[in-house]
Amino acid sequence: MRSYLFFALTGLFVLNTAFAQFSQRTRDSINRLNYEDHRLMMQMLGISELRPGPSGDPNAPNAANRDESKASPYTSLPDPLIFNNGRPVTTISQWEQRRKEIFEDFDREVYGRLSDNMPAVEWKVIADKDTTEGIFKVRMKTLRGIADHSAYPGIKVEIDLTVVTPSDIKHAVPVVMEFGWRLPAGWKMPPSEGPSWQEQLLAKGWGYAILIPVSYQADNGAGLRSGIIGLVNKGQPRKPDDWGSLRAWAWGAQQAMDYFGTELQVDENRVAIAGLSRYGKAALVAMAYEPRIAAGFIGSSGAGGAKILRRIYGEQVENLASSGEYHWFAPNFIKYAGPLTPNDLPVDAHELIALCAPRPVFISSGSPDVEGHWIDAKGMFIATLHAGPVYELYGKKGLNTSEMPGPGVSCCDGELAFRMHTGGHTLGPNWPFFIRFAERYFNPSGIQE
Repeated sequence: MRSYLFFALTGLFVLNTAFAQFSQRTRDSINRLNYEDHRLMMQMLGISELRPGPSGDPNAPNAANRDESKASPYTSLPDPLIFNNGRPVTTISQWEQRRKEIFEDFDREVYGRLSDNMPAVEWKVIADKDTTEGIFKVRMKTLRGIADHSAYPGIKVEIDLTVVTPSDIKHAVPVVMEFGWRLPAGWKMPPSEGPSWQEQLLAKGWGYAILIPVSYQADNGAGLRSGIIGLVNKGQPRKPDDWGSLRAWAWGAQQAMDYFGTELQVDENRVAIAGLSRYGKAALVAMAYEPRIAAGFIGSSGAGGAKILRRIYGEQVENLASSGEYHWFAPNFIKYAGPLTPNDLPVDAHELIALCAPRPVFISSGSPDVEGHWIDAKGMFIATLHAGPVYELYGKKGLNTSEMPGPGVSCCDGELAFRMHTGGHTLGPNWPFFIRFAERYFNPSGIQE
């Protein structure tokens, strides 16, 4: 149990530690710029006031709802297999057309759309060395993806990526790419009980990669006029349907996939993506938008990720649209916290998962008793369940039950999987189950890595 507690606290500890490196003056400046840009976006949309979001503190007067009987006031969810004109989708070719409608709704109203003039990225090897990961001999490459900034020299964008593969491999291997945190200089993760997720992958003969999202797009509104978003906008404010940080982080994963196509040690057809919390949101967005990613391990992504946004349980759209989190989304998303409501959204999370079909997706969470109710594990289960019909259209399997499973119960029989482990806010306890899940697809002919 101590290892579960360690993993549960790690994500929050890393965030708090990194944030503590800023001076108070820097934090105040970021908060001020966040607020100013947020107000500018509201003015652009003609919004004078937003509904406040609930508190994550269960003891606060405005605590987020955790009563299931009050969670689902909506009467229906958007149907991914119904065209906007009301026609049903009954074939895969029709779905290919329908998914364009869904992408357009997500682009315009939720995650934003990329510029038509995206810069090219050139990958450079910064370091290439033989080393060890636990008991395993590995080759570690440190890479930097440098975006062409000739159109706006004032902003430089570089993507930090580390790729680790077993030494002396005779053929390309599967790789799991995780969105990783940028740790403070000199800080090292304390040792965990049992093998790390990296060691578990290496024990299968697979490799891993760590992509640092904040290396190319900051995790705050103050950074929207820098990073890759600032570069393509030439330092100007965003338009209503411009992309936010989640889509920008997903863009970085797409650039990494370009690199994997040139890396002889990586099987570009067997690359999975993983992420926790806000990076779980980004991992799901990347999975939906990048068809070359073969599988997804989506951890505790909650609202803005795999959770049904219409559910009044835990974190709400009003929280996402506030000055602290709006930068993850297109400015248009703000209007769903006033004057519109989540019920006015043309899409919801089950359709984001459906856009990944027919590729395998594993939705992970911790126990609400340990992780808390903010993430809304049931909301993620419901979204996964409602993505099932699209997978079934391909002849694939969705979840094997419509009943929410308890902690420690695996629903991993099909291409859609859901598991709520008994720990907290971490991927840790579910890594062995995801690896077993992915192995069905990464070793389809029984190849032993």
